[in-house]
Amino acid sequence: MNAKTKVIVAGGGTAGWLTAYSLVTRLGKLLDITLVESDQIGTVGVGEATIPTIRTFHGLIGIDEKEFMAATQATFKLGIQFDNWGQQGDSFFHSFGEIGKRAWMAEFHEFWMEAKAQGFGGSLDDYCLELKAAKANKFSTMAGKKPVNFAYHMNATAYAAYLRGKSEKAGVKRIEGRIKQVQNDQAGNISSLVLEGGEPVSGDVFIDCTGFRASLIGDNLDVGYEDWSHWLAADSAIAVQTQAVEAPRPYTRSIAHSAGWQWRIPLQNRVGNGIVYASQFLSDDEATGTLLANLSGETITEPRQLRFKTGRRKKAWHKNCIAIGLSSGFLEPLESTSIHLVTTAILRLMKLFPFGGNTTMLAEQFNRETQLELETVRDFVILHYHQTQRNDSAFWDHYRSMEVPDSLVHRMAMFHENGYAWPDDVGLFRVDSWVQVMMGQGLMPKQHHGAGRVLPADGLKQQMMTLRNMIDNTVSQMPAHSDFIQSYCPAQDL
Repeated sequence: MNAKTKVIVAGGGTAGWLTAYSLVTRLGKLLDITLVESDQIGTVGVGEATIPTIRTFHGLIGIDEKEFMAATQATFKLGIQFDNWGQQGDSFFHSFGEIGKRAWMAEFHEFWMEAKAQGFGGSLDDYCLELKAAKANKFSTMAGKKPVNFAYHMNATAYAAYLRGKSEKAGVKRIEGRIKQVQNDQAGNISSLVLEGGEPVSGDVFIDCTGFRASLIGDNLDVGYEDWSHWLAADSAIAVQTQAVEAPRPYTRSIAHSAGWQWRIPLQNRVGNGIVYASQFLSDDEATGTLLANLSGETITEPRQLRFKTGRRKKAWHKNCIAIGLSSGFLEPLESTSIHLVTTAILRLMKLFPFGGNTTMLAEQFNRETQLELETVRDFVILHYHQTQRNDSAFWDHYRSMEVPDSLVHRMAMFHENGYAWPDDVGLFRVDSWVQVMMGQGLMPKQHHGAGRVLPADGLKQQMMTLRNMIDNTVSQMPAHSDFIQSYCPAQDL
């Protein structure tokens, strides 16, 4: 019988424990998994909002939704409300649901534009059940016979602890200790991690989940970092938790300020808050003041500051080391993609796992797919900043006038000229996502596809009205978000 491949996961937190648990549940018969972490080293612990892909991933690794939500004080998330992004006082919603009903020849927003041109149709928001439910503070996992598309807000620290408990029960070994030295063999591969106590932890495959430190892939293997701060200027964040003063809403709020934006993430027992900002345009004291002046509820933690550099590791897999999470790159949490990028990296690793022999091509494929994915998310985040009419600060002047990647220039121009939108290359952001953000921030098409004119005017009008009424009736019958939580997954005490 072949010996098990020894996998060493360096670092805990969400990335480390989600990696360990995923590997032990799906490949545990073939792997010997050890996670090394130190209680003395804190985790970032602020990735508390997710996108719907996490539900599919949880299903793959056998996580029970009710159990997980109760353990992490989680609430449901139907999308993100963006305030003050296009102009001060503006508000738009990026929902997780499908807008209207698409046809093979044209997307629903193009039929809606034809309806508007003919003098009816209302708001595009009227045709998305998840969006209407979010604004009404309603929620259910099912809308009649149709599943609702949702994600979660959760306590990230509790999530890591939950995953640790499940991992250790499944056979993952945990070693407490700080990594003092990384040792390499003659070929340059990592052979062991030496802890402060002097004991070596040897392995075959090393997974770097050490966060921004990137102790293995960066410090030891010297893999460079591609800096994207010329496109995404924010380099700092401050996080603080507050008491809940209202029932949790089923959506995240993203509130733009003069040099960044503020998040508001409602859990069952508290609210997570923070501000992301560019230090070249706003001092730390000013950022702290802005954040604290825009809170609802008393603070229950001291403000915690984070520094980061947006970009990606030039290789996420080098030699026998694979970086997952913050060690592989960072994109600010504007669209809640941090945990998604961890899960896709884990899936990629499981499909391309190095069980021996020449793994060069496996690494190359892993790196190609990682780069494409990160660049796709990058473009979507840049869109939020660049497509603005704000001119009230140097920060917004910078974003409004800066050059953006050619891929994004092309996408915005196609939409503006012809109303045409398409999914991204990695299948993360659908047509509806691009349309909601572009239109939400004032990028309106000059013309649209003529498919809506094929229908008689009364036919189009009737179809639009029927769809809108069906959504309104469904939402009216859904329970309040907080009531559904209490019956489905009430929080456990920490």
